[in-house]
Amino acid sequence: MIKDNQKFLNRLHFVLDVIMIILSYMLAWNLKFQSDFFVGVESKLDFADYMRALIWIVPLYLLLYAAFSLYSPKRVMGRRVELEKIIEANTLGLVLILTVLFITKQQHFSREMAFIFYVINIMVGVIVRLGIHMILRSMRRRGFNQKHILLIGYSQTAKGYIDRIRANPQWGYRVMGILDDNVVSGKEYRGVKVLGRIANLEIILPENKLDEIAITLGLSEYSKLEHIVAECEKSGVHTKFIPDYMKIIPTRPYTEDLLGLPVINIRYVPLSNPFNSFIKRCIDIFGAIVGIVLFSPVMLIVAICIKVTSPGPLIFKQDRVGLHNKPFQMYKFRSMVVQKESEEKKQWTTKGDARVTPVGRFIRKTSIDELPQFFNILKGDMSLIGPRPERPFFVEKFKEEIPRYMVKHQVRPGLTGWAQVNGYRGDTSIMKRIEYDLYYIENWTLGFDIKILFLTFFKGFVNKNAY
Repeated sequence: MIKDNQKFLNRLHFVLDVIMIILSYMLAWNLKFQSDFFVGVESKLDFADYMRALIWIVPLYLLLYAAFSLYSPKRVMGRRVELEKIIEANTLGLVLILTVLFITKQQHFSREMAFIFYVINIMVGVIVRLGIHMILRSMRRRGFNQKHILLIGYSQTAKGYIDRIRANPQWGYRVMGILDDNVVSGKEYRGVKVLGRIANLEIILPENKLDEIAITLGLSEYSKLEHIVAECEKSGVHTKFIPDYMKIIPTRPYTEDLLGLPVINIRYVPLSNPFNSFIKRCIDIFGAIVGIVLFSPVMLIVAICIKVTSPGPLIFKQDRVGLHNKPFQMYKFRSMVVQKESEEKKQWTTKGDARVTPVGRFIRKTSIDELPQFFNILKGDMSLIGPRPERPFFVEKFKEEIPRYMVKHQVRPGLTGWAQVNGYRGDTSIMKRIEYDLYYIENWTLGFDIKILFLTFFKGFVNKNAY
């Protein structure tokens, strides 16, 4: 049975991790003290002293890997997600090691070696896990290590589930059939047949040939849910519920336990977690300072060009709507002729707009006009990465016209974002922009921010839609 396979894989992972951690640690010691890569004073601790630290380092890392779900089934865990979890677990491990060394006043224990171990352990961990992924997926594609599933309910949810399984044979799922009270036996969807009525569960479950049952009832049939769950639980077969709420609730809600009462939160926003928010804010402050220092010569030249070629202030301040719908003043280099606020606040810039100055046209096209927003980031009005902020007039307009538009204000607006690096800037589809913004909000990770930052440098500065 698949359960036995999973137990074996978990044990194998556990043993491999113990070996990898020890080897990575020993290699780090060797590189630091026995090779020519790192030059420094000799350690006052010998090899045995360093190896004794493994007594608590190995259990620490195994606990961290378990805490970050690195021993959970990998059928549908993406490689990017697993990579992020490995980096997060090792980063926390490094912080804990350095904290222990500081508290215990281990002055002679090389901090540099701890950093080398951190890098090596991530690299080795990623390589080994990618290898395991490839082997398992290859086996599943050839029909081995399959998980046999029965669906209960012939609905749009069932069809969507089957579509995804068919598109990803490497997951190793095999749908044996569907039970439904409203569809005749023999009807099929993409090769999966309706086997009979839901009452047939009482015959199928005792045979113990299923690894999993997926309840895919339509909304109108939820009255049957209690009985179905009771039957499945009685058999001991793992059961999961795939709710038919795609038109009502987004793809990543989350549940919490309120003294035994399950509460479904409509939308999962990782940045509502205080730790995630703190980490992102620290990176924003560091990034803003680096950006100001790095681009200060460019900003000085632009300031001179604006002052020489066009009368008016250097910085253009405009009201935008930010975190929790609070307004703030966003800074830009002025790229237009000075005009009354009542004239400019209700219209977007269009191609060939006569209000844009020659210098303004260049700095808008290259996004140089956005550089003063590093100061908005320092103040806390904005973030390096996030949905672009909009003017109050357009916010009032779009929140009535575009579903879920206001969700974007659950995070700080950004200097750049997922929509922008995918080409949705300026005079482009608002619907598409919001779609990308919502995806970012619901799927935020530190790695995702780094990816957007890199993409911004390669294709986010020059914008054909910036007029």
